[in-house]
Amino acid sequence: MKWFKKGAAWLLLLVCAAGAVPNLAFGQYDVSRNEYISVKKTPSGKTGQTITLHLTFNNTTNHDLSGVAVLFDRDVADVYQQGEEDLSGSPDIFPFEIMADTFDAKILGTVKSRTSKSFSLTARVRRDISEGYYIVPLEVKTEGGHDTYEKINLWISKSAQTTEANEEETLRFELGEDQSTPFGIYPEVMNFHINVRNASAVTAFDVNIRMGLNEDSSKFPFDINDGNYTRHYDRLSGGEKVEVPYSMAIRKDVYSGYYPISFLLEYKDSTQGEVKKAEEIFYVRIQNKEKEDETGGEFNANDRTKARIVVGGFETNPETVYAGEEFELILHMKNASEHVGASNILFNLDSEKVADSAVFTADSGSSSIVVNSLPAGQTTDLKIKLRASAGAEQRTYALTIDEKYDSPEYKNAEEKVTVNIPVKQMARFSTGTFEIMPDVISVGAETNVMFPIHNTGKVTLNNVWVAFVGDSILQNKSYVGNIKPGETGNVDIMLTAAVPTEENGQVKLLITYEDENGVVSEPFEQEIALTVLPEMELEPDSGGMEPESVDVAPVGVLQKRFVLPALVLLIAAAGLGAFFLLKMRKKKQEAGKEEPDHEI
Repeated sequence: MKWFKKGAAWLLLLVCAAGAVPNLAFGQYDVSRNEYISVKKTPSGKTGQTITLHLTFNNTTNHDLSGVAVLFDRDVADVYQQGEEDLSGSPDIFPFEIMADTFDAKILGTVKSRTSKSFSLTARVRRDISEGYYIVPLEVKTEGGHDTYEKINLWISKSAQTTEANEEETLRFELGEDQSTPFGIYPEVMNFHINVRNASAVTAFDVNIRMGLNEDSSKFPFDINDGNYTRHYDRLSGGEKVEVPYSMAIRKDVYSGYYPISFLLEYKDSTQGEVKKAEEIFYVRIQNKEKEDETGGEFNANDRTKARIVVGGFETNPETVYAGEEFELILHMKNASEHVGASNILFNLDSEKVADSAVFTADSGSSSIVVNSLPAGQTTDLKIKLRASAGAEQRTYALTIDEKYDSPEYKNAEEKVTVNIPVKQMARFSTGTFEIMPDVISVGAETNVMFPIHNTGKVTLNNVWVAFVGDSILQNKSYVGNIKPGETGNVDIMLTAAVPTEENGQVKLLITYEDENGVVSEPFEQEIALTVLPEMELEPDSGGMEPESVDVAPVGVLQKRFVLPALVLLIAAAGLGAFFLLKMRKKKQEAGKEEPDHEI
């Protein structure tokens, strides 16, 4: 009884001591559990400031490691974007601002056996998190190996508040960078986008981009058909640029000219911060009727009626244009005038250029087409074979049609119209060396299959799956995830043998992925060699005795790779030995019958 009271007192003391320690103290991670990454002392930083983590990569293996790279674990972005739930005081929250380069890998290259390499990772600490310990998740990549996920601790303290705002931390937005003024011609629908860039180093949250509307056609040139012209983005990282799309019908009564469109940007500088606002102006150009001369001046000889030739639509053959491939462009050119015809029409196609090189080129060398006449209200089709540049990135490119034509009252009229043609990049990938351990198994046993998938193209392979099918195995599939251009995804899966192999022992694997629209590709087929033997059983004359059990610690892949083949060889050797013993005994008996005098 005395011992029980003493133990209870100690337990109560421990509970009180635990209650006196802040919760974040229990969030620390035991760094000694890491396989590769170590730190001399726990890094520390302040909210809203940039911090550099000084780390060491230790190769404790008996072989050199090549292709070593270390980066922040990108999967934590899912935790970073959790709704309105306040996780700012949790050690599991990712403590850094997510910017365009946050998850760029630190390339260490080759690290020789039993050596170390020092390196550093830099990031900006979030301003909306509490003071305390945070766990920073890291991802370690090695060539031909498994990705390893490790962690380090980080101490964050609150920055001192100042009355003057830091200019570097003030959110700013830029509209219209790296783009021409959008141009539309009545009565066409004007499809355009606006480049919006976060010009600061701070991430903006809950961004709403609101177009300023006005019923006055002299101030706002578009019909107001939708109830809401707001575009929402959950987050815009520092330096990130987005293309905000719009599709607007031009008003009939607007005049030609440039129109300033106002935009109101609402945002937060932290997940729990207050809503802030910024106003910006963006210009569009409209071509419709010209303003009448209000001065009542003399007649202008150039003020004459002319036809208006527009693009009524277009299509490509094939429908999808791939970089480096030839396609046929069919333009439906329409004379939108009600009474004025056009003649001696010259259409010249001028492609958008990237790095001073045209994206679209004509294989024939000429990009001009002549049409003798086009009556009012009529349509003619222009057909030309073009080739998209092999180096063109996957996006939409502009093709301008320069028009020069005659009307009864207007000679050598010149106009420009534009069409936008989307160009796609062909997805390309290759598989590396297959590792099958073991490649000979019996029914019911498992084998480990590993191999890399290299994205050798210029587009991301989304939601990559690898399915394994075959008569000798149980069907299984492995999810690889998204593989960016130039990166590698790794497959690591266990296959279970179902029935013995009948012929050549081939197992088929099917690789599929999704494009940016979620369309699943046709399966890419490949075969690997895997032999499945019948299930091994005890000999009938064993006398019902079971083999003596021996406690053996599991040895993972080595056990599967060496023990099973050795067991098969042992059984085969025992069978051959028994066969030769029976044969020798039979010969001896026959010899005893023929020469009985030799026996004593």
